Amino acid sequence: MHEMAVALEICRIAEDQAGRAGAGRVVTVGVEVGDQSGVEISSLEFCLEELLRQPPFRRAKPVIARPPGDVLRVSYLEVDDDGPDD
Repeated sequence: MHEMAVALEICRIAEDQAGRAGAGRVVTVGVEVGDQSGVEISSLEFCLEELLRQPPFRRAKPVIARPPGDVLRVSYLEVDDDGPDD
């Protein structure tokens, strides 16, 4: 199942980017998966949900967009800096 490998890489990217930004915790991971990317969306979503329950994510939610084409990328991260609300 290559969706697990894709999900692991998405989580690695999210963890790396959140760490570089000094974010407290990742709340949402936005992913674009093109309709011609060769990725089974339901399998990827399942894998991401399971991986994002584990530390360091603490129940972050995946949000998957389906643009046309073969795109496959992390499009955004929503983070909580653990500071007081602005």
